[in-house]
Amino acid sequence: MTDLELRPPAPARKPLPPTGPLRPLSPRRTPWQRVHAAVLRVDAATPAGRDRAADVLRALAITGVVLGHWLVSGVVLQAGGHLVGDSPLGHRPGLAPVTWLLQPLAVFFLVGGRVSARSYEAALARGTGYRTWLRQRLRSLLRPATAFALTWGLVWLGLVLAGTAHETIHTLMWLAYSPLWFLGVYALLLAATPLVHRAGARLAVAACLVVAVLDASRLVSPGSGWVDTLRLLNIPAGWLVPYCLGAVWAAGGFTRRRSAVALLLGGGGVLAALILWGGYPASMVGVPGSTLSNLNPPTVAAVAFGLAQTGAALLLRAPLRSAVTAPATAAPRTRATPAQFLWAAVALLNLSAITVFLWHQTAMLTTTVISLGLGHTFPGLHTSPESAGWLAARCGWIPVFVVVLVVLGTAFRDRDATRAPAAITEQ
Repeated sequence: MTDLELRPPAPARKPLPPTGPLRPLSPRRTPWQRVHAAVLRVDAATPAGRDRAADVLRALAITGVVLGHWLVSGVVLQAGGHLVGDSPLGHRPGLAPVTWLLQPLAVFFLVGGRVSARSYEAALARGTGYRTWLRQRLRSLLRPATAFALTWGLVWLGLVLAGTAHETIHTLMWLAYSPLWFLGVYALLLAATPLVHRAGARLAVAACLVVAVLDASRLVSPGSGWVDTLRLLNIPAGWLVPYCLGAVWAAGGFTRRRSAVALLLGGGGVLAALILWGGYPASMVGVPGSTLSNLNPPTVAAVAFGLAQTGAALLLRAPLRSAVTAPATAAPRTRATPAQFLWAAVALLNLSAITVFLWHQTAMLTTTVISLGLGHTFPGLHTSPESAGWLAARCGWIPVFVVVLVVLGTAFRDRDATRAPAAITEQ
């Protein structure tokens, strides 16, 4: 036998599976392309019938509140090493008109009234009872507020155990907890939503009269303790006015421009008269050392200012809506338009509204306290806000505050509110 015959037979080869044409590998997307894709997803998830102007107005209100607090809330390092609060408004009265732009709370309550009225109406259509609806709405407020209050409670305990000066603790706690008053008032107005839904315009007029009468009682009995206590009713009554107007908007009101123009001119005219001849301060926020504050509690001047803001907001609906709405196109987009980028920013801010509102002062205070450890006194952060240079320096610190706020917002965001991207914000 030959060598060839002695070799074992080679194993049979398995046939190769049939293959089709090779598919090209999809190129990896750059970070900028992923941003475009995310923006397009947000825009696509937005219902077609949504009035985006309401979301833009709320985003502008949140931005105004945050910037307003950051620009007028000073923390000064005293010679004894403790911190005290101060404000540039107390040193430079000419800055009062700035507060007309940075105190947009009426717009916030206007949009809140619209959203709550529509939400309550939708709940009724689904057969959901008032108590269930209110419990769900309050839970979305109380959950992040509880986390905020507990965190600052631990901070307070740490400061006390560390022997921190009383003045410093008082300054930090006052500035940190000050946003909570808003949530308390908003919770009361939420509870009154069924009444507001039924009698929005009439209730707004009644609330205006309550504020006017209580302000008049201050003039009749100046310095009276019971009058000052009674005027605390102006806190819910004053903000009930724009809240009711938001319910009127939700019910289909303000379809004609003349209604918004009447609110703008009427409210602005009454405000001007009250400032020029009624003795009311021009600042729409409290000023240290002032005998009268338009905000705590709201005065009739603050209500007039809110009416003017409401009129301006209603007039801006069409251009704001256009600014965040991309033109319709038949072909699918691969790159987002500037309008879609702007809408994504508005949607993100609305999703984080409560978190931003609660923690924005904490971002400023965190920056202020941590920077003390560097051993330097920084202008615009630890110095007295009596000069124009302080405002310029404070503007330079705002990007730092934003970064710290983003970190805090990421750590304390309400995950239930941001779980469904399609929800964006409730309307």
